[in-house]
Amino acid sequence: MAGEVAAEVNGVEGNMQLCEEETLRLLRDAVNELPLNAVKDLWSIGACARCIFRLFGLHELMCSHPSLSISKWYDILADVMRKEDADTADHPQKDGEFSIKQLHQEPLKETNFCKICLGILQFLYNDDSGTLLKKDSADDFALAVSEPVKQQHHQIDSFSLEFSLPSALTENDQAVWLYMKNRYRHELWFQEKAEYQFICTKDILKLLVTNPLQSLLGVKSSQGSLRIRLTYSHSDALTRDDIQERNGGNKRRKTGKAGFTGDLKTTEESVTPHVESFDNHIGDGDGLTKVCPKDSQDLSCSYLMAQLNKVSKPCCLTIHCCRSPIFIGGRYFKYSRNVSQTRWVIDDERMGEASVEEIVGRAILPIFQGDNYKFHAAGREDIDVRMLGTGRPFLVEIQNARKVPSEVLIKEIERKINSLESQLVRVKNLRAVGSQGWDLMREGEAEKQKQYTALVWISRPVSDDDLQTISSLKELKVAQKTPIRVLHRRSPLEREKIIHWMKVERISGSSQYLLLHLCTQAGTYIKEFVHGDFGRTQPSVGSILGRRAEILQLDVTDVKMDCFQAE
Repeated sequence: MAGEVAAEVNGVEGNMQLCEEETLRLLRDAVNELPLNAVKDLWSIGACARCIFRLFGLHELMCSHPSLSISKWYDILADVMRKEDADTADHPQKDGEFSIKQLHQEPLKETNFCKICLGILQFLYNDDSGTLLKKDSADDFALAVSEPVKQQHHQIDSFSLEFSLPSALTENDQAVWLYMKNRYRHELWFQEKAEYQFICTKDILKLLVTNPLQSLLGVKSSQGSLRIRLTYSHSDALTRDDIQERNGGNKRRKTGKAGFTGDLKTTEESVTPHVESFDNHIGDGDGLTKVCPKDSQDLSCSYLMAQLNKVSKPCCLTIHCCRSPIFIGGRYFKYSRNVSQTRWVIDDERMGEASVEEIVGRAILPIFQGDNYKFHAAGREDIDVRMLGTGRPFLVEIQNARKVPSEVLIKEIERKINSLESQLVRVKNLRAVGSQGWDLMREGEAEKQKQYTALVWISRPVSDDDLQTISSLKELKVAQKTPIRVLHRRSPLEREKIIHWMKVERISGSSQYLLLHLCTQAGTYIKEFVHGDFGRTQPSVGSILGRRAEILQLDVTDVKMDCFQAE
């Protein structure tokens, strides 16, 4: 039995060896088709093996073998060129010419790194602690990327892979392109292919890393909510301001990229030196970005090649992993007159016994294992106003959640909030929504109607005529100046609002108290509409009846919006 297992293992290993040999043969055949004088030239100016392959359009072949170590790439170049080097052995080497001896010696230097890609395609970089690291293959590098992702214990259903690279990389690509163009523009191979095969560093890096990372994480790469960003920075690289100053421009413009939450910040081209410029790149049908450099006649080859000598050490790599915000929407009810909508502190003193924001947010955050949360609602009620009826629409934005929403988790959250002993707040119709939750909240918000019930006191007994007068008013236009009670924090404006209808209900056993039911335009100050706010609201219930009117209690009974209704 043991012999059979050993034979099977040996067979597998043999097949793997044959597969690798076939891969190396294909790569050698591909290199045989390259102009070897140009390959040697690129090596002599500091290009790594992967840069040489990508500059000649062999990116698909290179990226389809992520397990192949960098030493194998150098061996392929050496083996193919050994014959030609032997053929020229009888001829003395000219100054600046490349030799096969150099090819074997250069890669062995521990400090050697590519001057074109700044070591990025060699997987040579400094980590956050400043330690120099080097990974032999794309598989090894993908493993290094996956480790911090897994350490954060994200539930991964898909991921998007993003890069932020030094802007000097674009300058380097342009320098190499113009160098090759000046040197080889009359050769047929350059005229036929080169311009369409020159793929930028960022796209090659993404091609190299994506498939191994998919295998390690067990999911596909897509426009998923989990965003893995590799940020390469370099103190010696050109900043965006350097490039703009040299080009005689000072225009500031934004990339328009959405900012990350948590540790991942919004990127602006004008102020962030490590963002790669795509001003001189064009897209093609396979989704890659191909360099289309400027033909700047005033820049000499010697100046362009000097660009490659400005960097003396590899880049620093920081790996960020963060999930885009997820949104949980629904409707809440507030049954207490001592609970604010959001946490309210004045002079270090807490106002109210709790807040809707804290009760809901603290129930949601630990279930999704997020870093933080933000609470958003369609309008607000005062701390002493209850929210009844159909409830008020709200969204909770969870930042960098480790778990993704599911029907089970949503039901658990709803049960957890509604079973709290205090019974201050309840929720209903909870559901996970995308960023379109904002659209649901904002849609029709300005035109939405609200219904209220107010307990009102009048300074004289209320007659049947008074009830008829109030109830007969429809689509009543009211001019409201900013209330005195909020004037310290809001602009002193006058707003026109509409009272759509009112109904009055007598309270048994009292002639001066009544229940006022009314439907108003969103944004109407109900308390001020009742008492008049010293004449700052016209008309008011008090002015209509010709008597002093005071509001004693207020409840919101309906917020007429379509979002988060029962399905």
